Amino acid sequence: MLSRRIFTSILLISVITVTIFNELACGLLVTAFIVAGLYEFFTMLEKKGISIYKYFGITMGLVIPLSLVFRFELTKNWELLFIVLCLLSLILMQFQRRNNSGVVVDISTTLFGILYVSWFLSFMIKIRYFPGGIGLFTAVLLITKSGDTGAYLIGTRFGKTPLIPRISPRKSVEGAIGGLIFSILGAFASRPFFPALGGIPLGRENVFSFAQVLFIGLALGILGQLGDLSESLIKRDCQVKDASKILPGLGGALDSIDSLLFTAPAFYFYIVTILK
Repeated sequence: MLSRRIFTSILLISVITVTIFNELACGLLVTAFIVAGLYEFFTMLEKKGISIYKYFGITMGLVIPLSLVFRFELTKNWELLFIVLCLLSLILMQFQRRNNSGVVVDISTTLFGILYVSWFLSFMIKIRYFPGGIGLFTAVLLITKSGDTGAYLIGTRFGKTPLIPRISPRKSVEGAIGGLIFSILGAFASRPFFPALGGIPLGRENVFSFAQVLFIGLALGILGQLGDLSESLIKRDCQVKDASKILPGLGGALDSIDSLLFTAPAFYFYIVTILK
């Protein structure tokens, strides 16, 4: 398991390293993970017996990242309009049903999947498309994945105290603490990637002070673990161990991006707040 995990991780790092320097390639890579994650999410719900609109959800979920990649916006805040249109479409689709059982659940879970996987991860594209986005994209990846790695390594070696056993029996308090420490270390290791906010001129030598880097590492470390636990909660409800087996040693695409689903939006809005 460990050897497969290492091999797959090296392969993913190599692919990211090749694509990160090109905006289009990087955006399409994130889009591919979104599509795979949506497919896995909806497949898990199907196994649970929920009649979601799988391919409608995947198609609608694909619109969000592609609109960012190709910079197409109907309105300034088009995402809210898009969500309303998705909801309206799902309601209209219910008129074709033969019975009304499960209507609310089917609509809610389909819309949730679009927001949870597609909208949340699409913030990685927004981060990459910032001026100096290469550094910022690298930073959020390094901080988040350092936390994942630390939680796994420390938890495997020293984990004795269960964190939330009903959600994830293998996760431990020791692993969670180790993950936070690694995230903070990852934040300080990332500091060279965002001097003066990744090259954005703000009139200051370095926007990220020691305290801010510490805050970023701690905040993203906590959010990353919450993202991991959230997906574990969904998998436990659907009674599956991994979202899929597409990535040997790591599970599915959703298993690989679960922590980023929370850290990417938070990091994006933090950057936007600083810019203001």
